[in-house]
Amino acid sequence: MAAFLLRARREGLRDFGACLSPMNAFQILQGIETLALRMDRICDNTQKIAETLQQHQKVEWVRYAGLKDHPDHAIVQKQSGGRASGILSFSLKGSEGRAAGARFLDALQLFTRLVNIGDAKSLATHPASTTHRQLDADELAKAGVTEGMVRLSVGIEHIDDLLADLNQALEQV
Repeated sequence: MAAFLLRARREGLRDFGACLSPMNAFQILQGIETLALRMDRICDNTQKIAETLQQHQKVEWVRYAGLKDHPDHAIVQKQSGGRASGILSFSLKGSEGRAAGARFLDALQLFTRLVNIGDAKSLATHPASTTHRQLDADELAKAGVTEGMVRLSVGIEHIDDLLADLNQALEQV
Protein backbone atom coordinates (compact mmCIF):
# COMPACT_ATOMS: atom_id res chain seq x y z
CA MET A 1 0.00 0.00 0.00
CA ALA A 2 2.83 2.40 0.85
CA ALA A 3 4.43 1.84 -2.57
CA PHE A 4 1.13 2.62 -4.29
CA LEU A 5 0.63 5.82 -2.29
CA LEU A 6 4.19 6.93 -2.99
CA ARG A 7 3.73 6.29 -6.71
CA ALA A 8 0.35 8.05 -6.78
CA ARG A 9 1.81 11.07 -5.01
CA ARG A 10 4.95 11.18 -7.16
CA GLU A 11 3.05 10.84 -10.45
CA GLY A 12 0.36 13.25 -9.35
CA LEU A 13 2.95 15.87 -8.49
CA ARG A 14 4.76 15.25 -11.77
CA ASP A 15 1.63 15.39 -13.91
CA PHE A 16 -0.41 18.08 -12.16
CA GLY A 17 1.93 20.07 -9.94
CA ALA A 18 1.81 20.60 -6.19
CA CYS A 19 -1.81 21.76 -6.14
CA LEU A 20 -4.65 22.43 -8.52
CA SER A 21 -5.60 25.90 -9.52
CA PRO A 22 -9.08 26.91 -8.34
CA MET A 23 -10.37 26.82 -11.93
CA ASN A 24 -9.01 23.30 -12.56
CA ALA A 25 -10.51 22.07 -9.29
CA PHE A 26 -13.87 23.60 -10.23
CA GLN A 27 -13.82 22.01 -13.69
CA ILE A 28 -12.95 18.59 -12.28
CA LEU A 29 -15.79 18.82 -9.76
CA GLN A 30 -18.22 19.88 -12.51
CA GLY A 31 -17.16 16.93 -14.68
CA ILE A 32 -17.33 14.38 -11.88
CA GLU A 33 -20.96 15.28 -11.17
CA THR A 34 -22.09 14.00 -14.58
CA LEU A 35 -19.43 11.34 -15.20
CA ALA A 36 -21.71 8.37 -14.42
CA LEU A 37 -24.45 9.70 -16.70
CA ARG A 38 -22.01 10.31 -19.55
CA MET A 39 -20.39 6.88 -19.16
CA ASP A 40 -23.78 5.13 -19.15
CA ARG A 41 -24.69 6.83 -22.42
CA ILE A 42 -21.25 6.24 -23.95
CA CYS A 43 -21.24 2.53 -23.05
CA ASP A 44 -24.81 2.02 -24.29
CA ASN A 45 -23.97 3.76 -27.57
CA THR A 46 -20.76 1.79 -28.04
CA GLN A 47 -22.45 -1.55 -27.37
CA LYS A 48 -25.14 -0.82 -29.97
CA ILE A 49 -22.58 0.36 -32.52
CA ALA A 50 -20.41 -2.74 -31.99
CA GLU A 51 -23.40 -5.04 -32.44
CA THR A 52 -24.50 -3.17 -35.57
CA LEU A 53 -21.03 -3.15 -37.13
CA GLN A 54 -20.67 -6.88 -36.45
CA GLN A 55 -23.63 -7.47 -38.76
CA HIS A 56 -22.52 -5.09 -41.52
CA GLN A 57 -21.44 -6.69 -44.81
CA LYS A 58 -18.48 -4.30 -45.25
CA VAL A 59 -17.00 -4.99 -41.81
CA GLU A 60 -14.54 -7.87 -41.42
CA TRP A 61 -14.33 -7.91 -37.61
CA VAL A 62 -15.16 -5.82 -34.53
CA ARG A 63 -13.09 -5.66 -31.34
CA TYR A 64 -15.11 -4.59 -28.33
CA ALA A 65 -14.98 -6.25 -24.93
CA GLY A 66 -18.74 -5.80 -24.54
CA LEU A 67 -19.38 -8.34 -27.30
CA LYS A 68 -19.97 -11.91 -26.19
CA ASP A 69 -17.31 -13.32 -28.52
CA HIS A 70 -14.54 -11.07 -27.15
CA PRO A 71 -11.94 -12.93 -25.04
CA ASP A 72 -12.29 -10.42 -22.18
CA HIS A 73 -16.10 -10.40 -22.13
CA ALA A 74 -16.32 -12.40 -18.87
CA ILE A 75 -13.94 -9.99 -17.15
CA VAL A 76 -16.06 -7.02 -18.26
CA GLN A 77 -19.18 -8.72 -16.91
CA LYS A 78 -17.53 -9.41 -13.56
CA GLN A 79 -15.62 -6.17 -13.03
CA SER A 80 -17.79 -3.50 -14.63
CA GLY A 81 -21.28 -4.92 -14.85
CA GLY A 82 -21.05 -5.45 -18.59
CA ARG A 83 -20.10 -1.86 -19.43
CA ALA A 84 -16.93 -2.31 -21.44
CA SER A 85 -15.94 1.24 -22.49
CA GLY A 86 -16.48 3.79 -25.20
CA ILE A 87 -13.67 2.52 -27.44
CA LEU A 88 -13.96 -0.04 -30.21
CA SER A 89 -12.11 -0.94 -33.36
CA PHE A 90 -13.20 -2.64 -36.53
CA SER A 91 -11.71 -3.53 -39.88
CA LEU A 92 -13.15 -2.82 -43.29
CA LYS A 93 -13.39 -5.78 -45.67
CA GLY A 94 -11.41 -5.86 -48.87
CA SER A 95 -7.88 -5.36 -50.06
CA GLU A 96 -7.88 -1.57 -50.27
CA GLY A 97 -6.79 -1.10 -46.63
CA ARG A 98 -5.55 2.44 -46.11
CA ALA A 99 -7.50 3.82 -49.07
CA ALA A 100 -10.74 2.34 -47.73
CA GLY A 101 -9.98 3.68 -44.26
CA ALA A 102 -9.33 7.15 -45.67
CA ARG A 103 -12.56 7.11 -47.71
CA PHE A 104 -14.51 5.97 -44.66
CA LEU A 105 -13.12 8.75 -42.45
CA ASP A 106 -13.61 11.36 -45.17
CA ALA A 107 -17.27 10.34 -45.45
CA LEU A 108 -18.03 10.70 -41.73
CA GLN A 109 -20.10 13.77 -40.91
CA LEU A 110 -20.85 13.49 -37.18
CA PHE A 111 -17.73 11.67 -35.96
CA THR A 112 -14.73 13.98 -35.69
CA ARG A 113 -11.44 12.77 -37.17
CA LEU A 114 -9.20 12.89 -34.10
CA VAL A 115 -6.81 10.46 -32.39
CA ASN A 116 -7.57 11.19 -28.73
CA ILE A 117 -10.14 9.18 -26.75
CA GLY A 118 -12.66 9.60 -23.97
CA ASP A 119 -14.48 12.72 -25.12
CA ALA A 120 -18.21 13.42 -24.90
CA LYS A 121 -18.23 13.76 -28.68
CA SER A 122 -17.60 10.83 -31.01
CA LEU A 123 -14.19 10.54 -32.61
CA ALA A 124 -12.73 8.31 -35.32
CA THR A 125 -9.21 7.55 -36.50
CA HIS A 126 -7.39 5.26 -38.91
CA PRO A 127 -4.46 3.96 -36.82
CA ALA A 128 -2.41 2.64 -39.77
CA SER A 129 -2.11 6.14 -41.20
CA THR A 130 -2.00 8.14 -37.94
CA THR A 131 -0.91 6.73 -34.58
CA HIS A 132 0.92 3.73 -36.10
CA ARG A 133 2.06 5.24 -39.42
CA GLN A 134 5.76 4.80 -38.58
CA LEU A 135 5.39 0.99 -38.41
CA ASP A 136 6.06 -1.35 -41.31
CA ALA A 137 3.67 -4.19 -42.25
CA ASP A 138 5.24 -6.71 -39.84
CA GLU A 139 5.17 -4.27 -36.93
CA LEU A 140 1.56 -3.34 -37.69
CA ALA A 141 0.62 -7.03 -37.61
CA LYS A 142 2.42 -7.53 -34.28
CA ALA A 143 0.56 -4.50 -32.88
CA GLY A 144 -2.77 -5.95 -34.05
CA VAL A 145 -3.36 -3.09 -36.49
CA THR A 146 -4.63 -3.89 -39.96
CA GLU A 147 -4.54 -1.53 -42.95
CA GLY A 148 -8.35 -1.31 -42.89
CA MET A 149 -8.75 -0.87 -39.14
CA VAL A 150 -10.73 2.09 -37.78
CA ARG A 151 -10.86 3.06 -34.10
CA LEU A 152 -13.90 4.79 -32.68
CA SER A 153 -14.19 6.67 -29.42
CA VAL A 154 -17.96 6.90 -29.01
CA GLY A 155 -19.60 9.90 -27.39
CA ILE A 156 -23.00 10.87 -26.02
CA GLU A 157 -24.74 11.89 -29.23
CA HIS A 158 -28.06 10.21 -30.04
CA ILE A 159 -27.49 6.62 -31.13
CA ASP A 160 -29.65 6.98 -34.24
CA ASP A 161 -27.46 9.85 -35.44
CA LEU A 162 -24.26 7.89 -34.79
CA LEU A 163 -25.52 4.79 -36.60
CA ALA A 164 -26.77 6.84 -39.54
CA ASP A 165 -23.36 8.49 -39.89
CA LEU A 166 -21.50 5.17 -39.75
CA ASN A 167 -23.88 3.54 -42.24
CA GLN A 168 -23.64 6.35 -44.78
CA ALA A 169 -19.82 6.33 -44.48
CA LEU A 170 -19.70 2.54 -44.93
CA GLU A 171 -21.79 2.88 -48.08
CA GLN A 172 -19.07 5.08 -49.57
CA VAL A 173 -16.31 2.51 -49.03
